[in-house]
Amino acid sequence: MAVFVAAVVFSPTRGGELLFLNSDNLFNVVRAVSEIGIIAVGMTFVILVGGIDLSVGAVLGLAAVGSAVLLVHQDLGVLPAVLLVLLAGLVFGLLQGMASAMLGIQAFIVTLAGLQIARGLARITSGGQGVAIAYGDGPGEAPAVFSLLGERTFNGLVPIPAVIFVVVAVLAIAFLRMSAFSRHVYAVGGNEKAARLSGVPVTRVKVIVFGISGLLAALAGIVHAGQLNQGSPNDGSGYELDAIAAVVIGGTALSGGRGSMIGTVAGALLLGVLNNILALNNVDPNVQLLVKGLVIVVAAGLQRLRPES
Repeated sequence: MAVFVAAVVFSPTRGGELLFLNSDNLFNVVRAVSEIGIIAVGMTFVILVGGIDLSVGAVLGLAAVGSAVLLVHQDLGVLPAVLLVLLAGLVFGLLQGMASAMLGIQAFIVTLAGLQIARGLARITSGGQGVAIAYGDGPGEAPAVFSLLGERTFNGLVPIPAVIFVVVAVLAIAFLRMSAFSRHVYAVGGNEKAARLSGVPVTRVKVIVFGISGLLAALAGIVHAGQLNQGSPNDGSGYELDAIAAVVIGGTALSGGRGSMIGTVAGALLLGVLNNILALNNVDPNVQLLVKGLVIVVAAGLQRLRPES
């Protein structure tokens, strides 16, 4: 809320209207954070069990490349291509989860290796270059319906990626609040040994949360390809850091066992609002990085001062 108020106060004006509060601009903020937000939702599950997933940005790049290649080079329809990419992301996440939970390798190491593997696979698949997505009915052209990911709905006001982010966030919030699995997630993150002694299937829980993270990273990659009309092996570079920042700003403890999905959504929106107001004021990009880093540290520090419920 403090960042939002500051954005209003420091917003430039045009014709007597605050540019920040313009409806198009506000929806652009949500659109801009949609990919990071989707990834951050999956990252929240992983961090809640005391893990970390450094591969999500590379998985996004792999999914973007995979979407472009399947649609353009393999002439697949949108539904089969999307399902294959989502399945690939799910399997990639599950494999990382099994390597960490079953082999006892730290998640940091497993997903750092996963980052390299996913980035390498993306470069091999694309030949090291971006794959442009052209639309039409001929060979080498993707079905035009895929381009809807870069469009707006509700009378041209709400970006489709923002709608996808909101739907994912709402489903995750409901799932984390009402499902029995979520109680296992918090139990494993709070005290893994006690959870195991209480009959919680710790290994299964860890594998599943990594699967969720991989699945949502792949979904973000599909959205990314649809927005930019291409898939590049370098897409998603650094996204894992923004996703982790959103989760931590939202109050989820890196040690696991404490946090909320609503907090993660708020953290992602904070980053979006911050980037937007700095850009509206034409702040030097190097200064933007400095301000963004300071705000992340302050926000995370304030979260630690909150009394635990």
